[in-house]
Amino acid sequence: MNRASLAGWAFAAPALVVLGVFFFLPVMAALALSLTDFDLYALADMRNLRFVALGNYLDLLQTPIFWKALWNTTYFVLVGVPLSIAVSLGAALLLNARVARFKPLFRTALFAPVVTTLVAVAVIWRYLFHTQYGLVNWALGQLGIGAVDWFGDPRWAMPTIILFAVWKNFGYNMVIFLAGLQAIPQDLYEAARIDGASRWQQFWHITLPQLGPVLLVVGVITISGYFQLFAEPYVMTRGDPLQSTVSVLYFMFEEGFKWWTLGRASAVAFLLFLIILAITAVLLRFGRRKELV
Repeated sequence: MNRASLAGWAFAAPALVVLGVFFFLPVMAALALSLTDFDLYALADMRNLRFVALGNYLDLLQTPIFWKALWNTTYFVLVGVPLSIAVSLGAALLLNARVARFKPLFRTALFAPVVTTLVAVAVIWRYLFHTQYGLVNWALGQLGIGAVDWFGDPRWAMPTIILFAVWKNFGYNMVIFLAGLQAIPQDLYEAARIDGASRWQQFWHITLPQLGPVLLVVGVITISGYFQLFAEPYVMTRGDPLQSTVSVLYFMFEEGFKWWTLGRASAVAFLLFLIILAITAVLLRFGRRKELV
C-alpha cells in the first residue's frame, strides 16, 4: 500500500469509526435480535432468550395487522410522494419565475414548516380539523357542506395525515428543485422561444429533462422518508380510527415498546429496510437507464 492510499485511509478513519460505532454495530445488533424471541422476560433474565432463526419473520407474514400497516404505509407513499413532489416543483417554479418578487421572503416562508416542531404544528392541525370547532369544517359549512370527522372517520384520517405531511415537508424538496432550476442554461429557453415553443412545451421538453437527476434524487429521498411514517400518526391519531393510520414503523414501535417483543420489532425494521432497499434499487436502475438513453 503506497503513501497516498495510507493517507486516504487515515483521513477516512474517523468517519469510518463513527459509522461503525453508531450505524453498523446497532444494525448488526438489531439483526441478531430479529433472530431471537427477545422480549420482556429475556430483558429481565438473558437465560430466557431463545434463538428462533426466521420465526419472527414468518410469524409477521401471517399477522393481519402487519399487512394492514404495510398497506396503510404504501397508500401514504403512493398518494403522498407524487403530491409532495408536485407541490415542491410548483413552488420552485413560482419562485424561479422572472416576475416573482420578494423571493427570499417567500423562500423562507415556504421552507419554515420543515424546521418547525412537528408536535406543535400537529396540535394546531388537530384544532384546524376539529369536527365541531375546526376552521376547516367552519369554511365547509359556509359553502353548505356538512362537517367531516377528519380524524374519526377511517376514510378521511389518512388523507388528512397525507395533507399534513405534504405541507410539513414540501419545502425541503422545493429548495432542491430551485437549485436545479437555477442550474438550467437560459439559452435553452431563449432558443425554444425563438422556435415558437409554448411555456408548456418548454416545461415538458426542457425543464423536466434537465431536472432528471434532481427528480431522481428527490424521488429516492421522499420515498425513503415517507415509508418511515411514524410521527404523524403517533401524534395525531395513535393509529386510529380502526387502525386505518397504523404505519409499519408505528406497528414496530408498539411491538417493541408497548408489548416488549423486541425480537419481532427488529424483524419489522428489517422487513421495512428490505422494502425500501428494493424500491431504491429499482429507482436508481431506472434513472441509470434514462441517463444511458
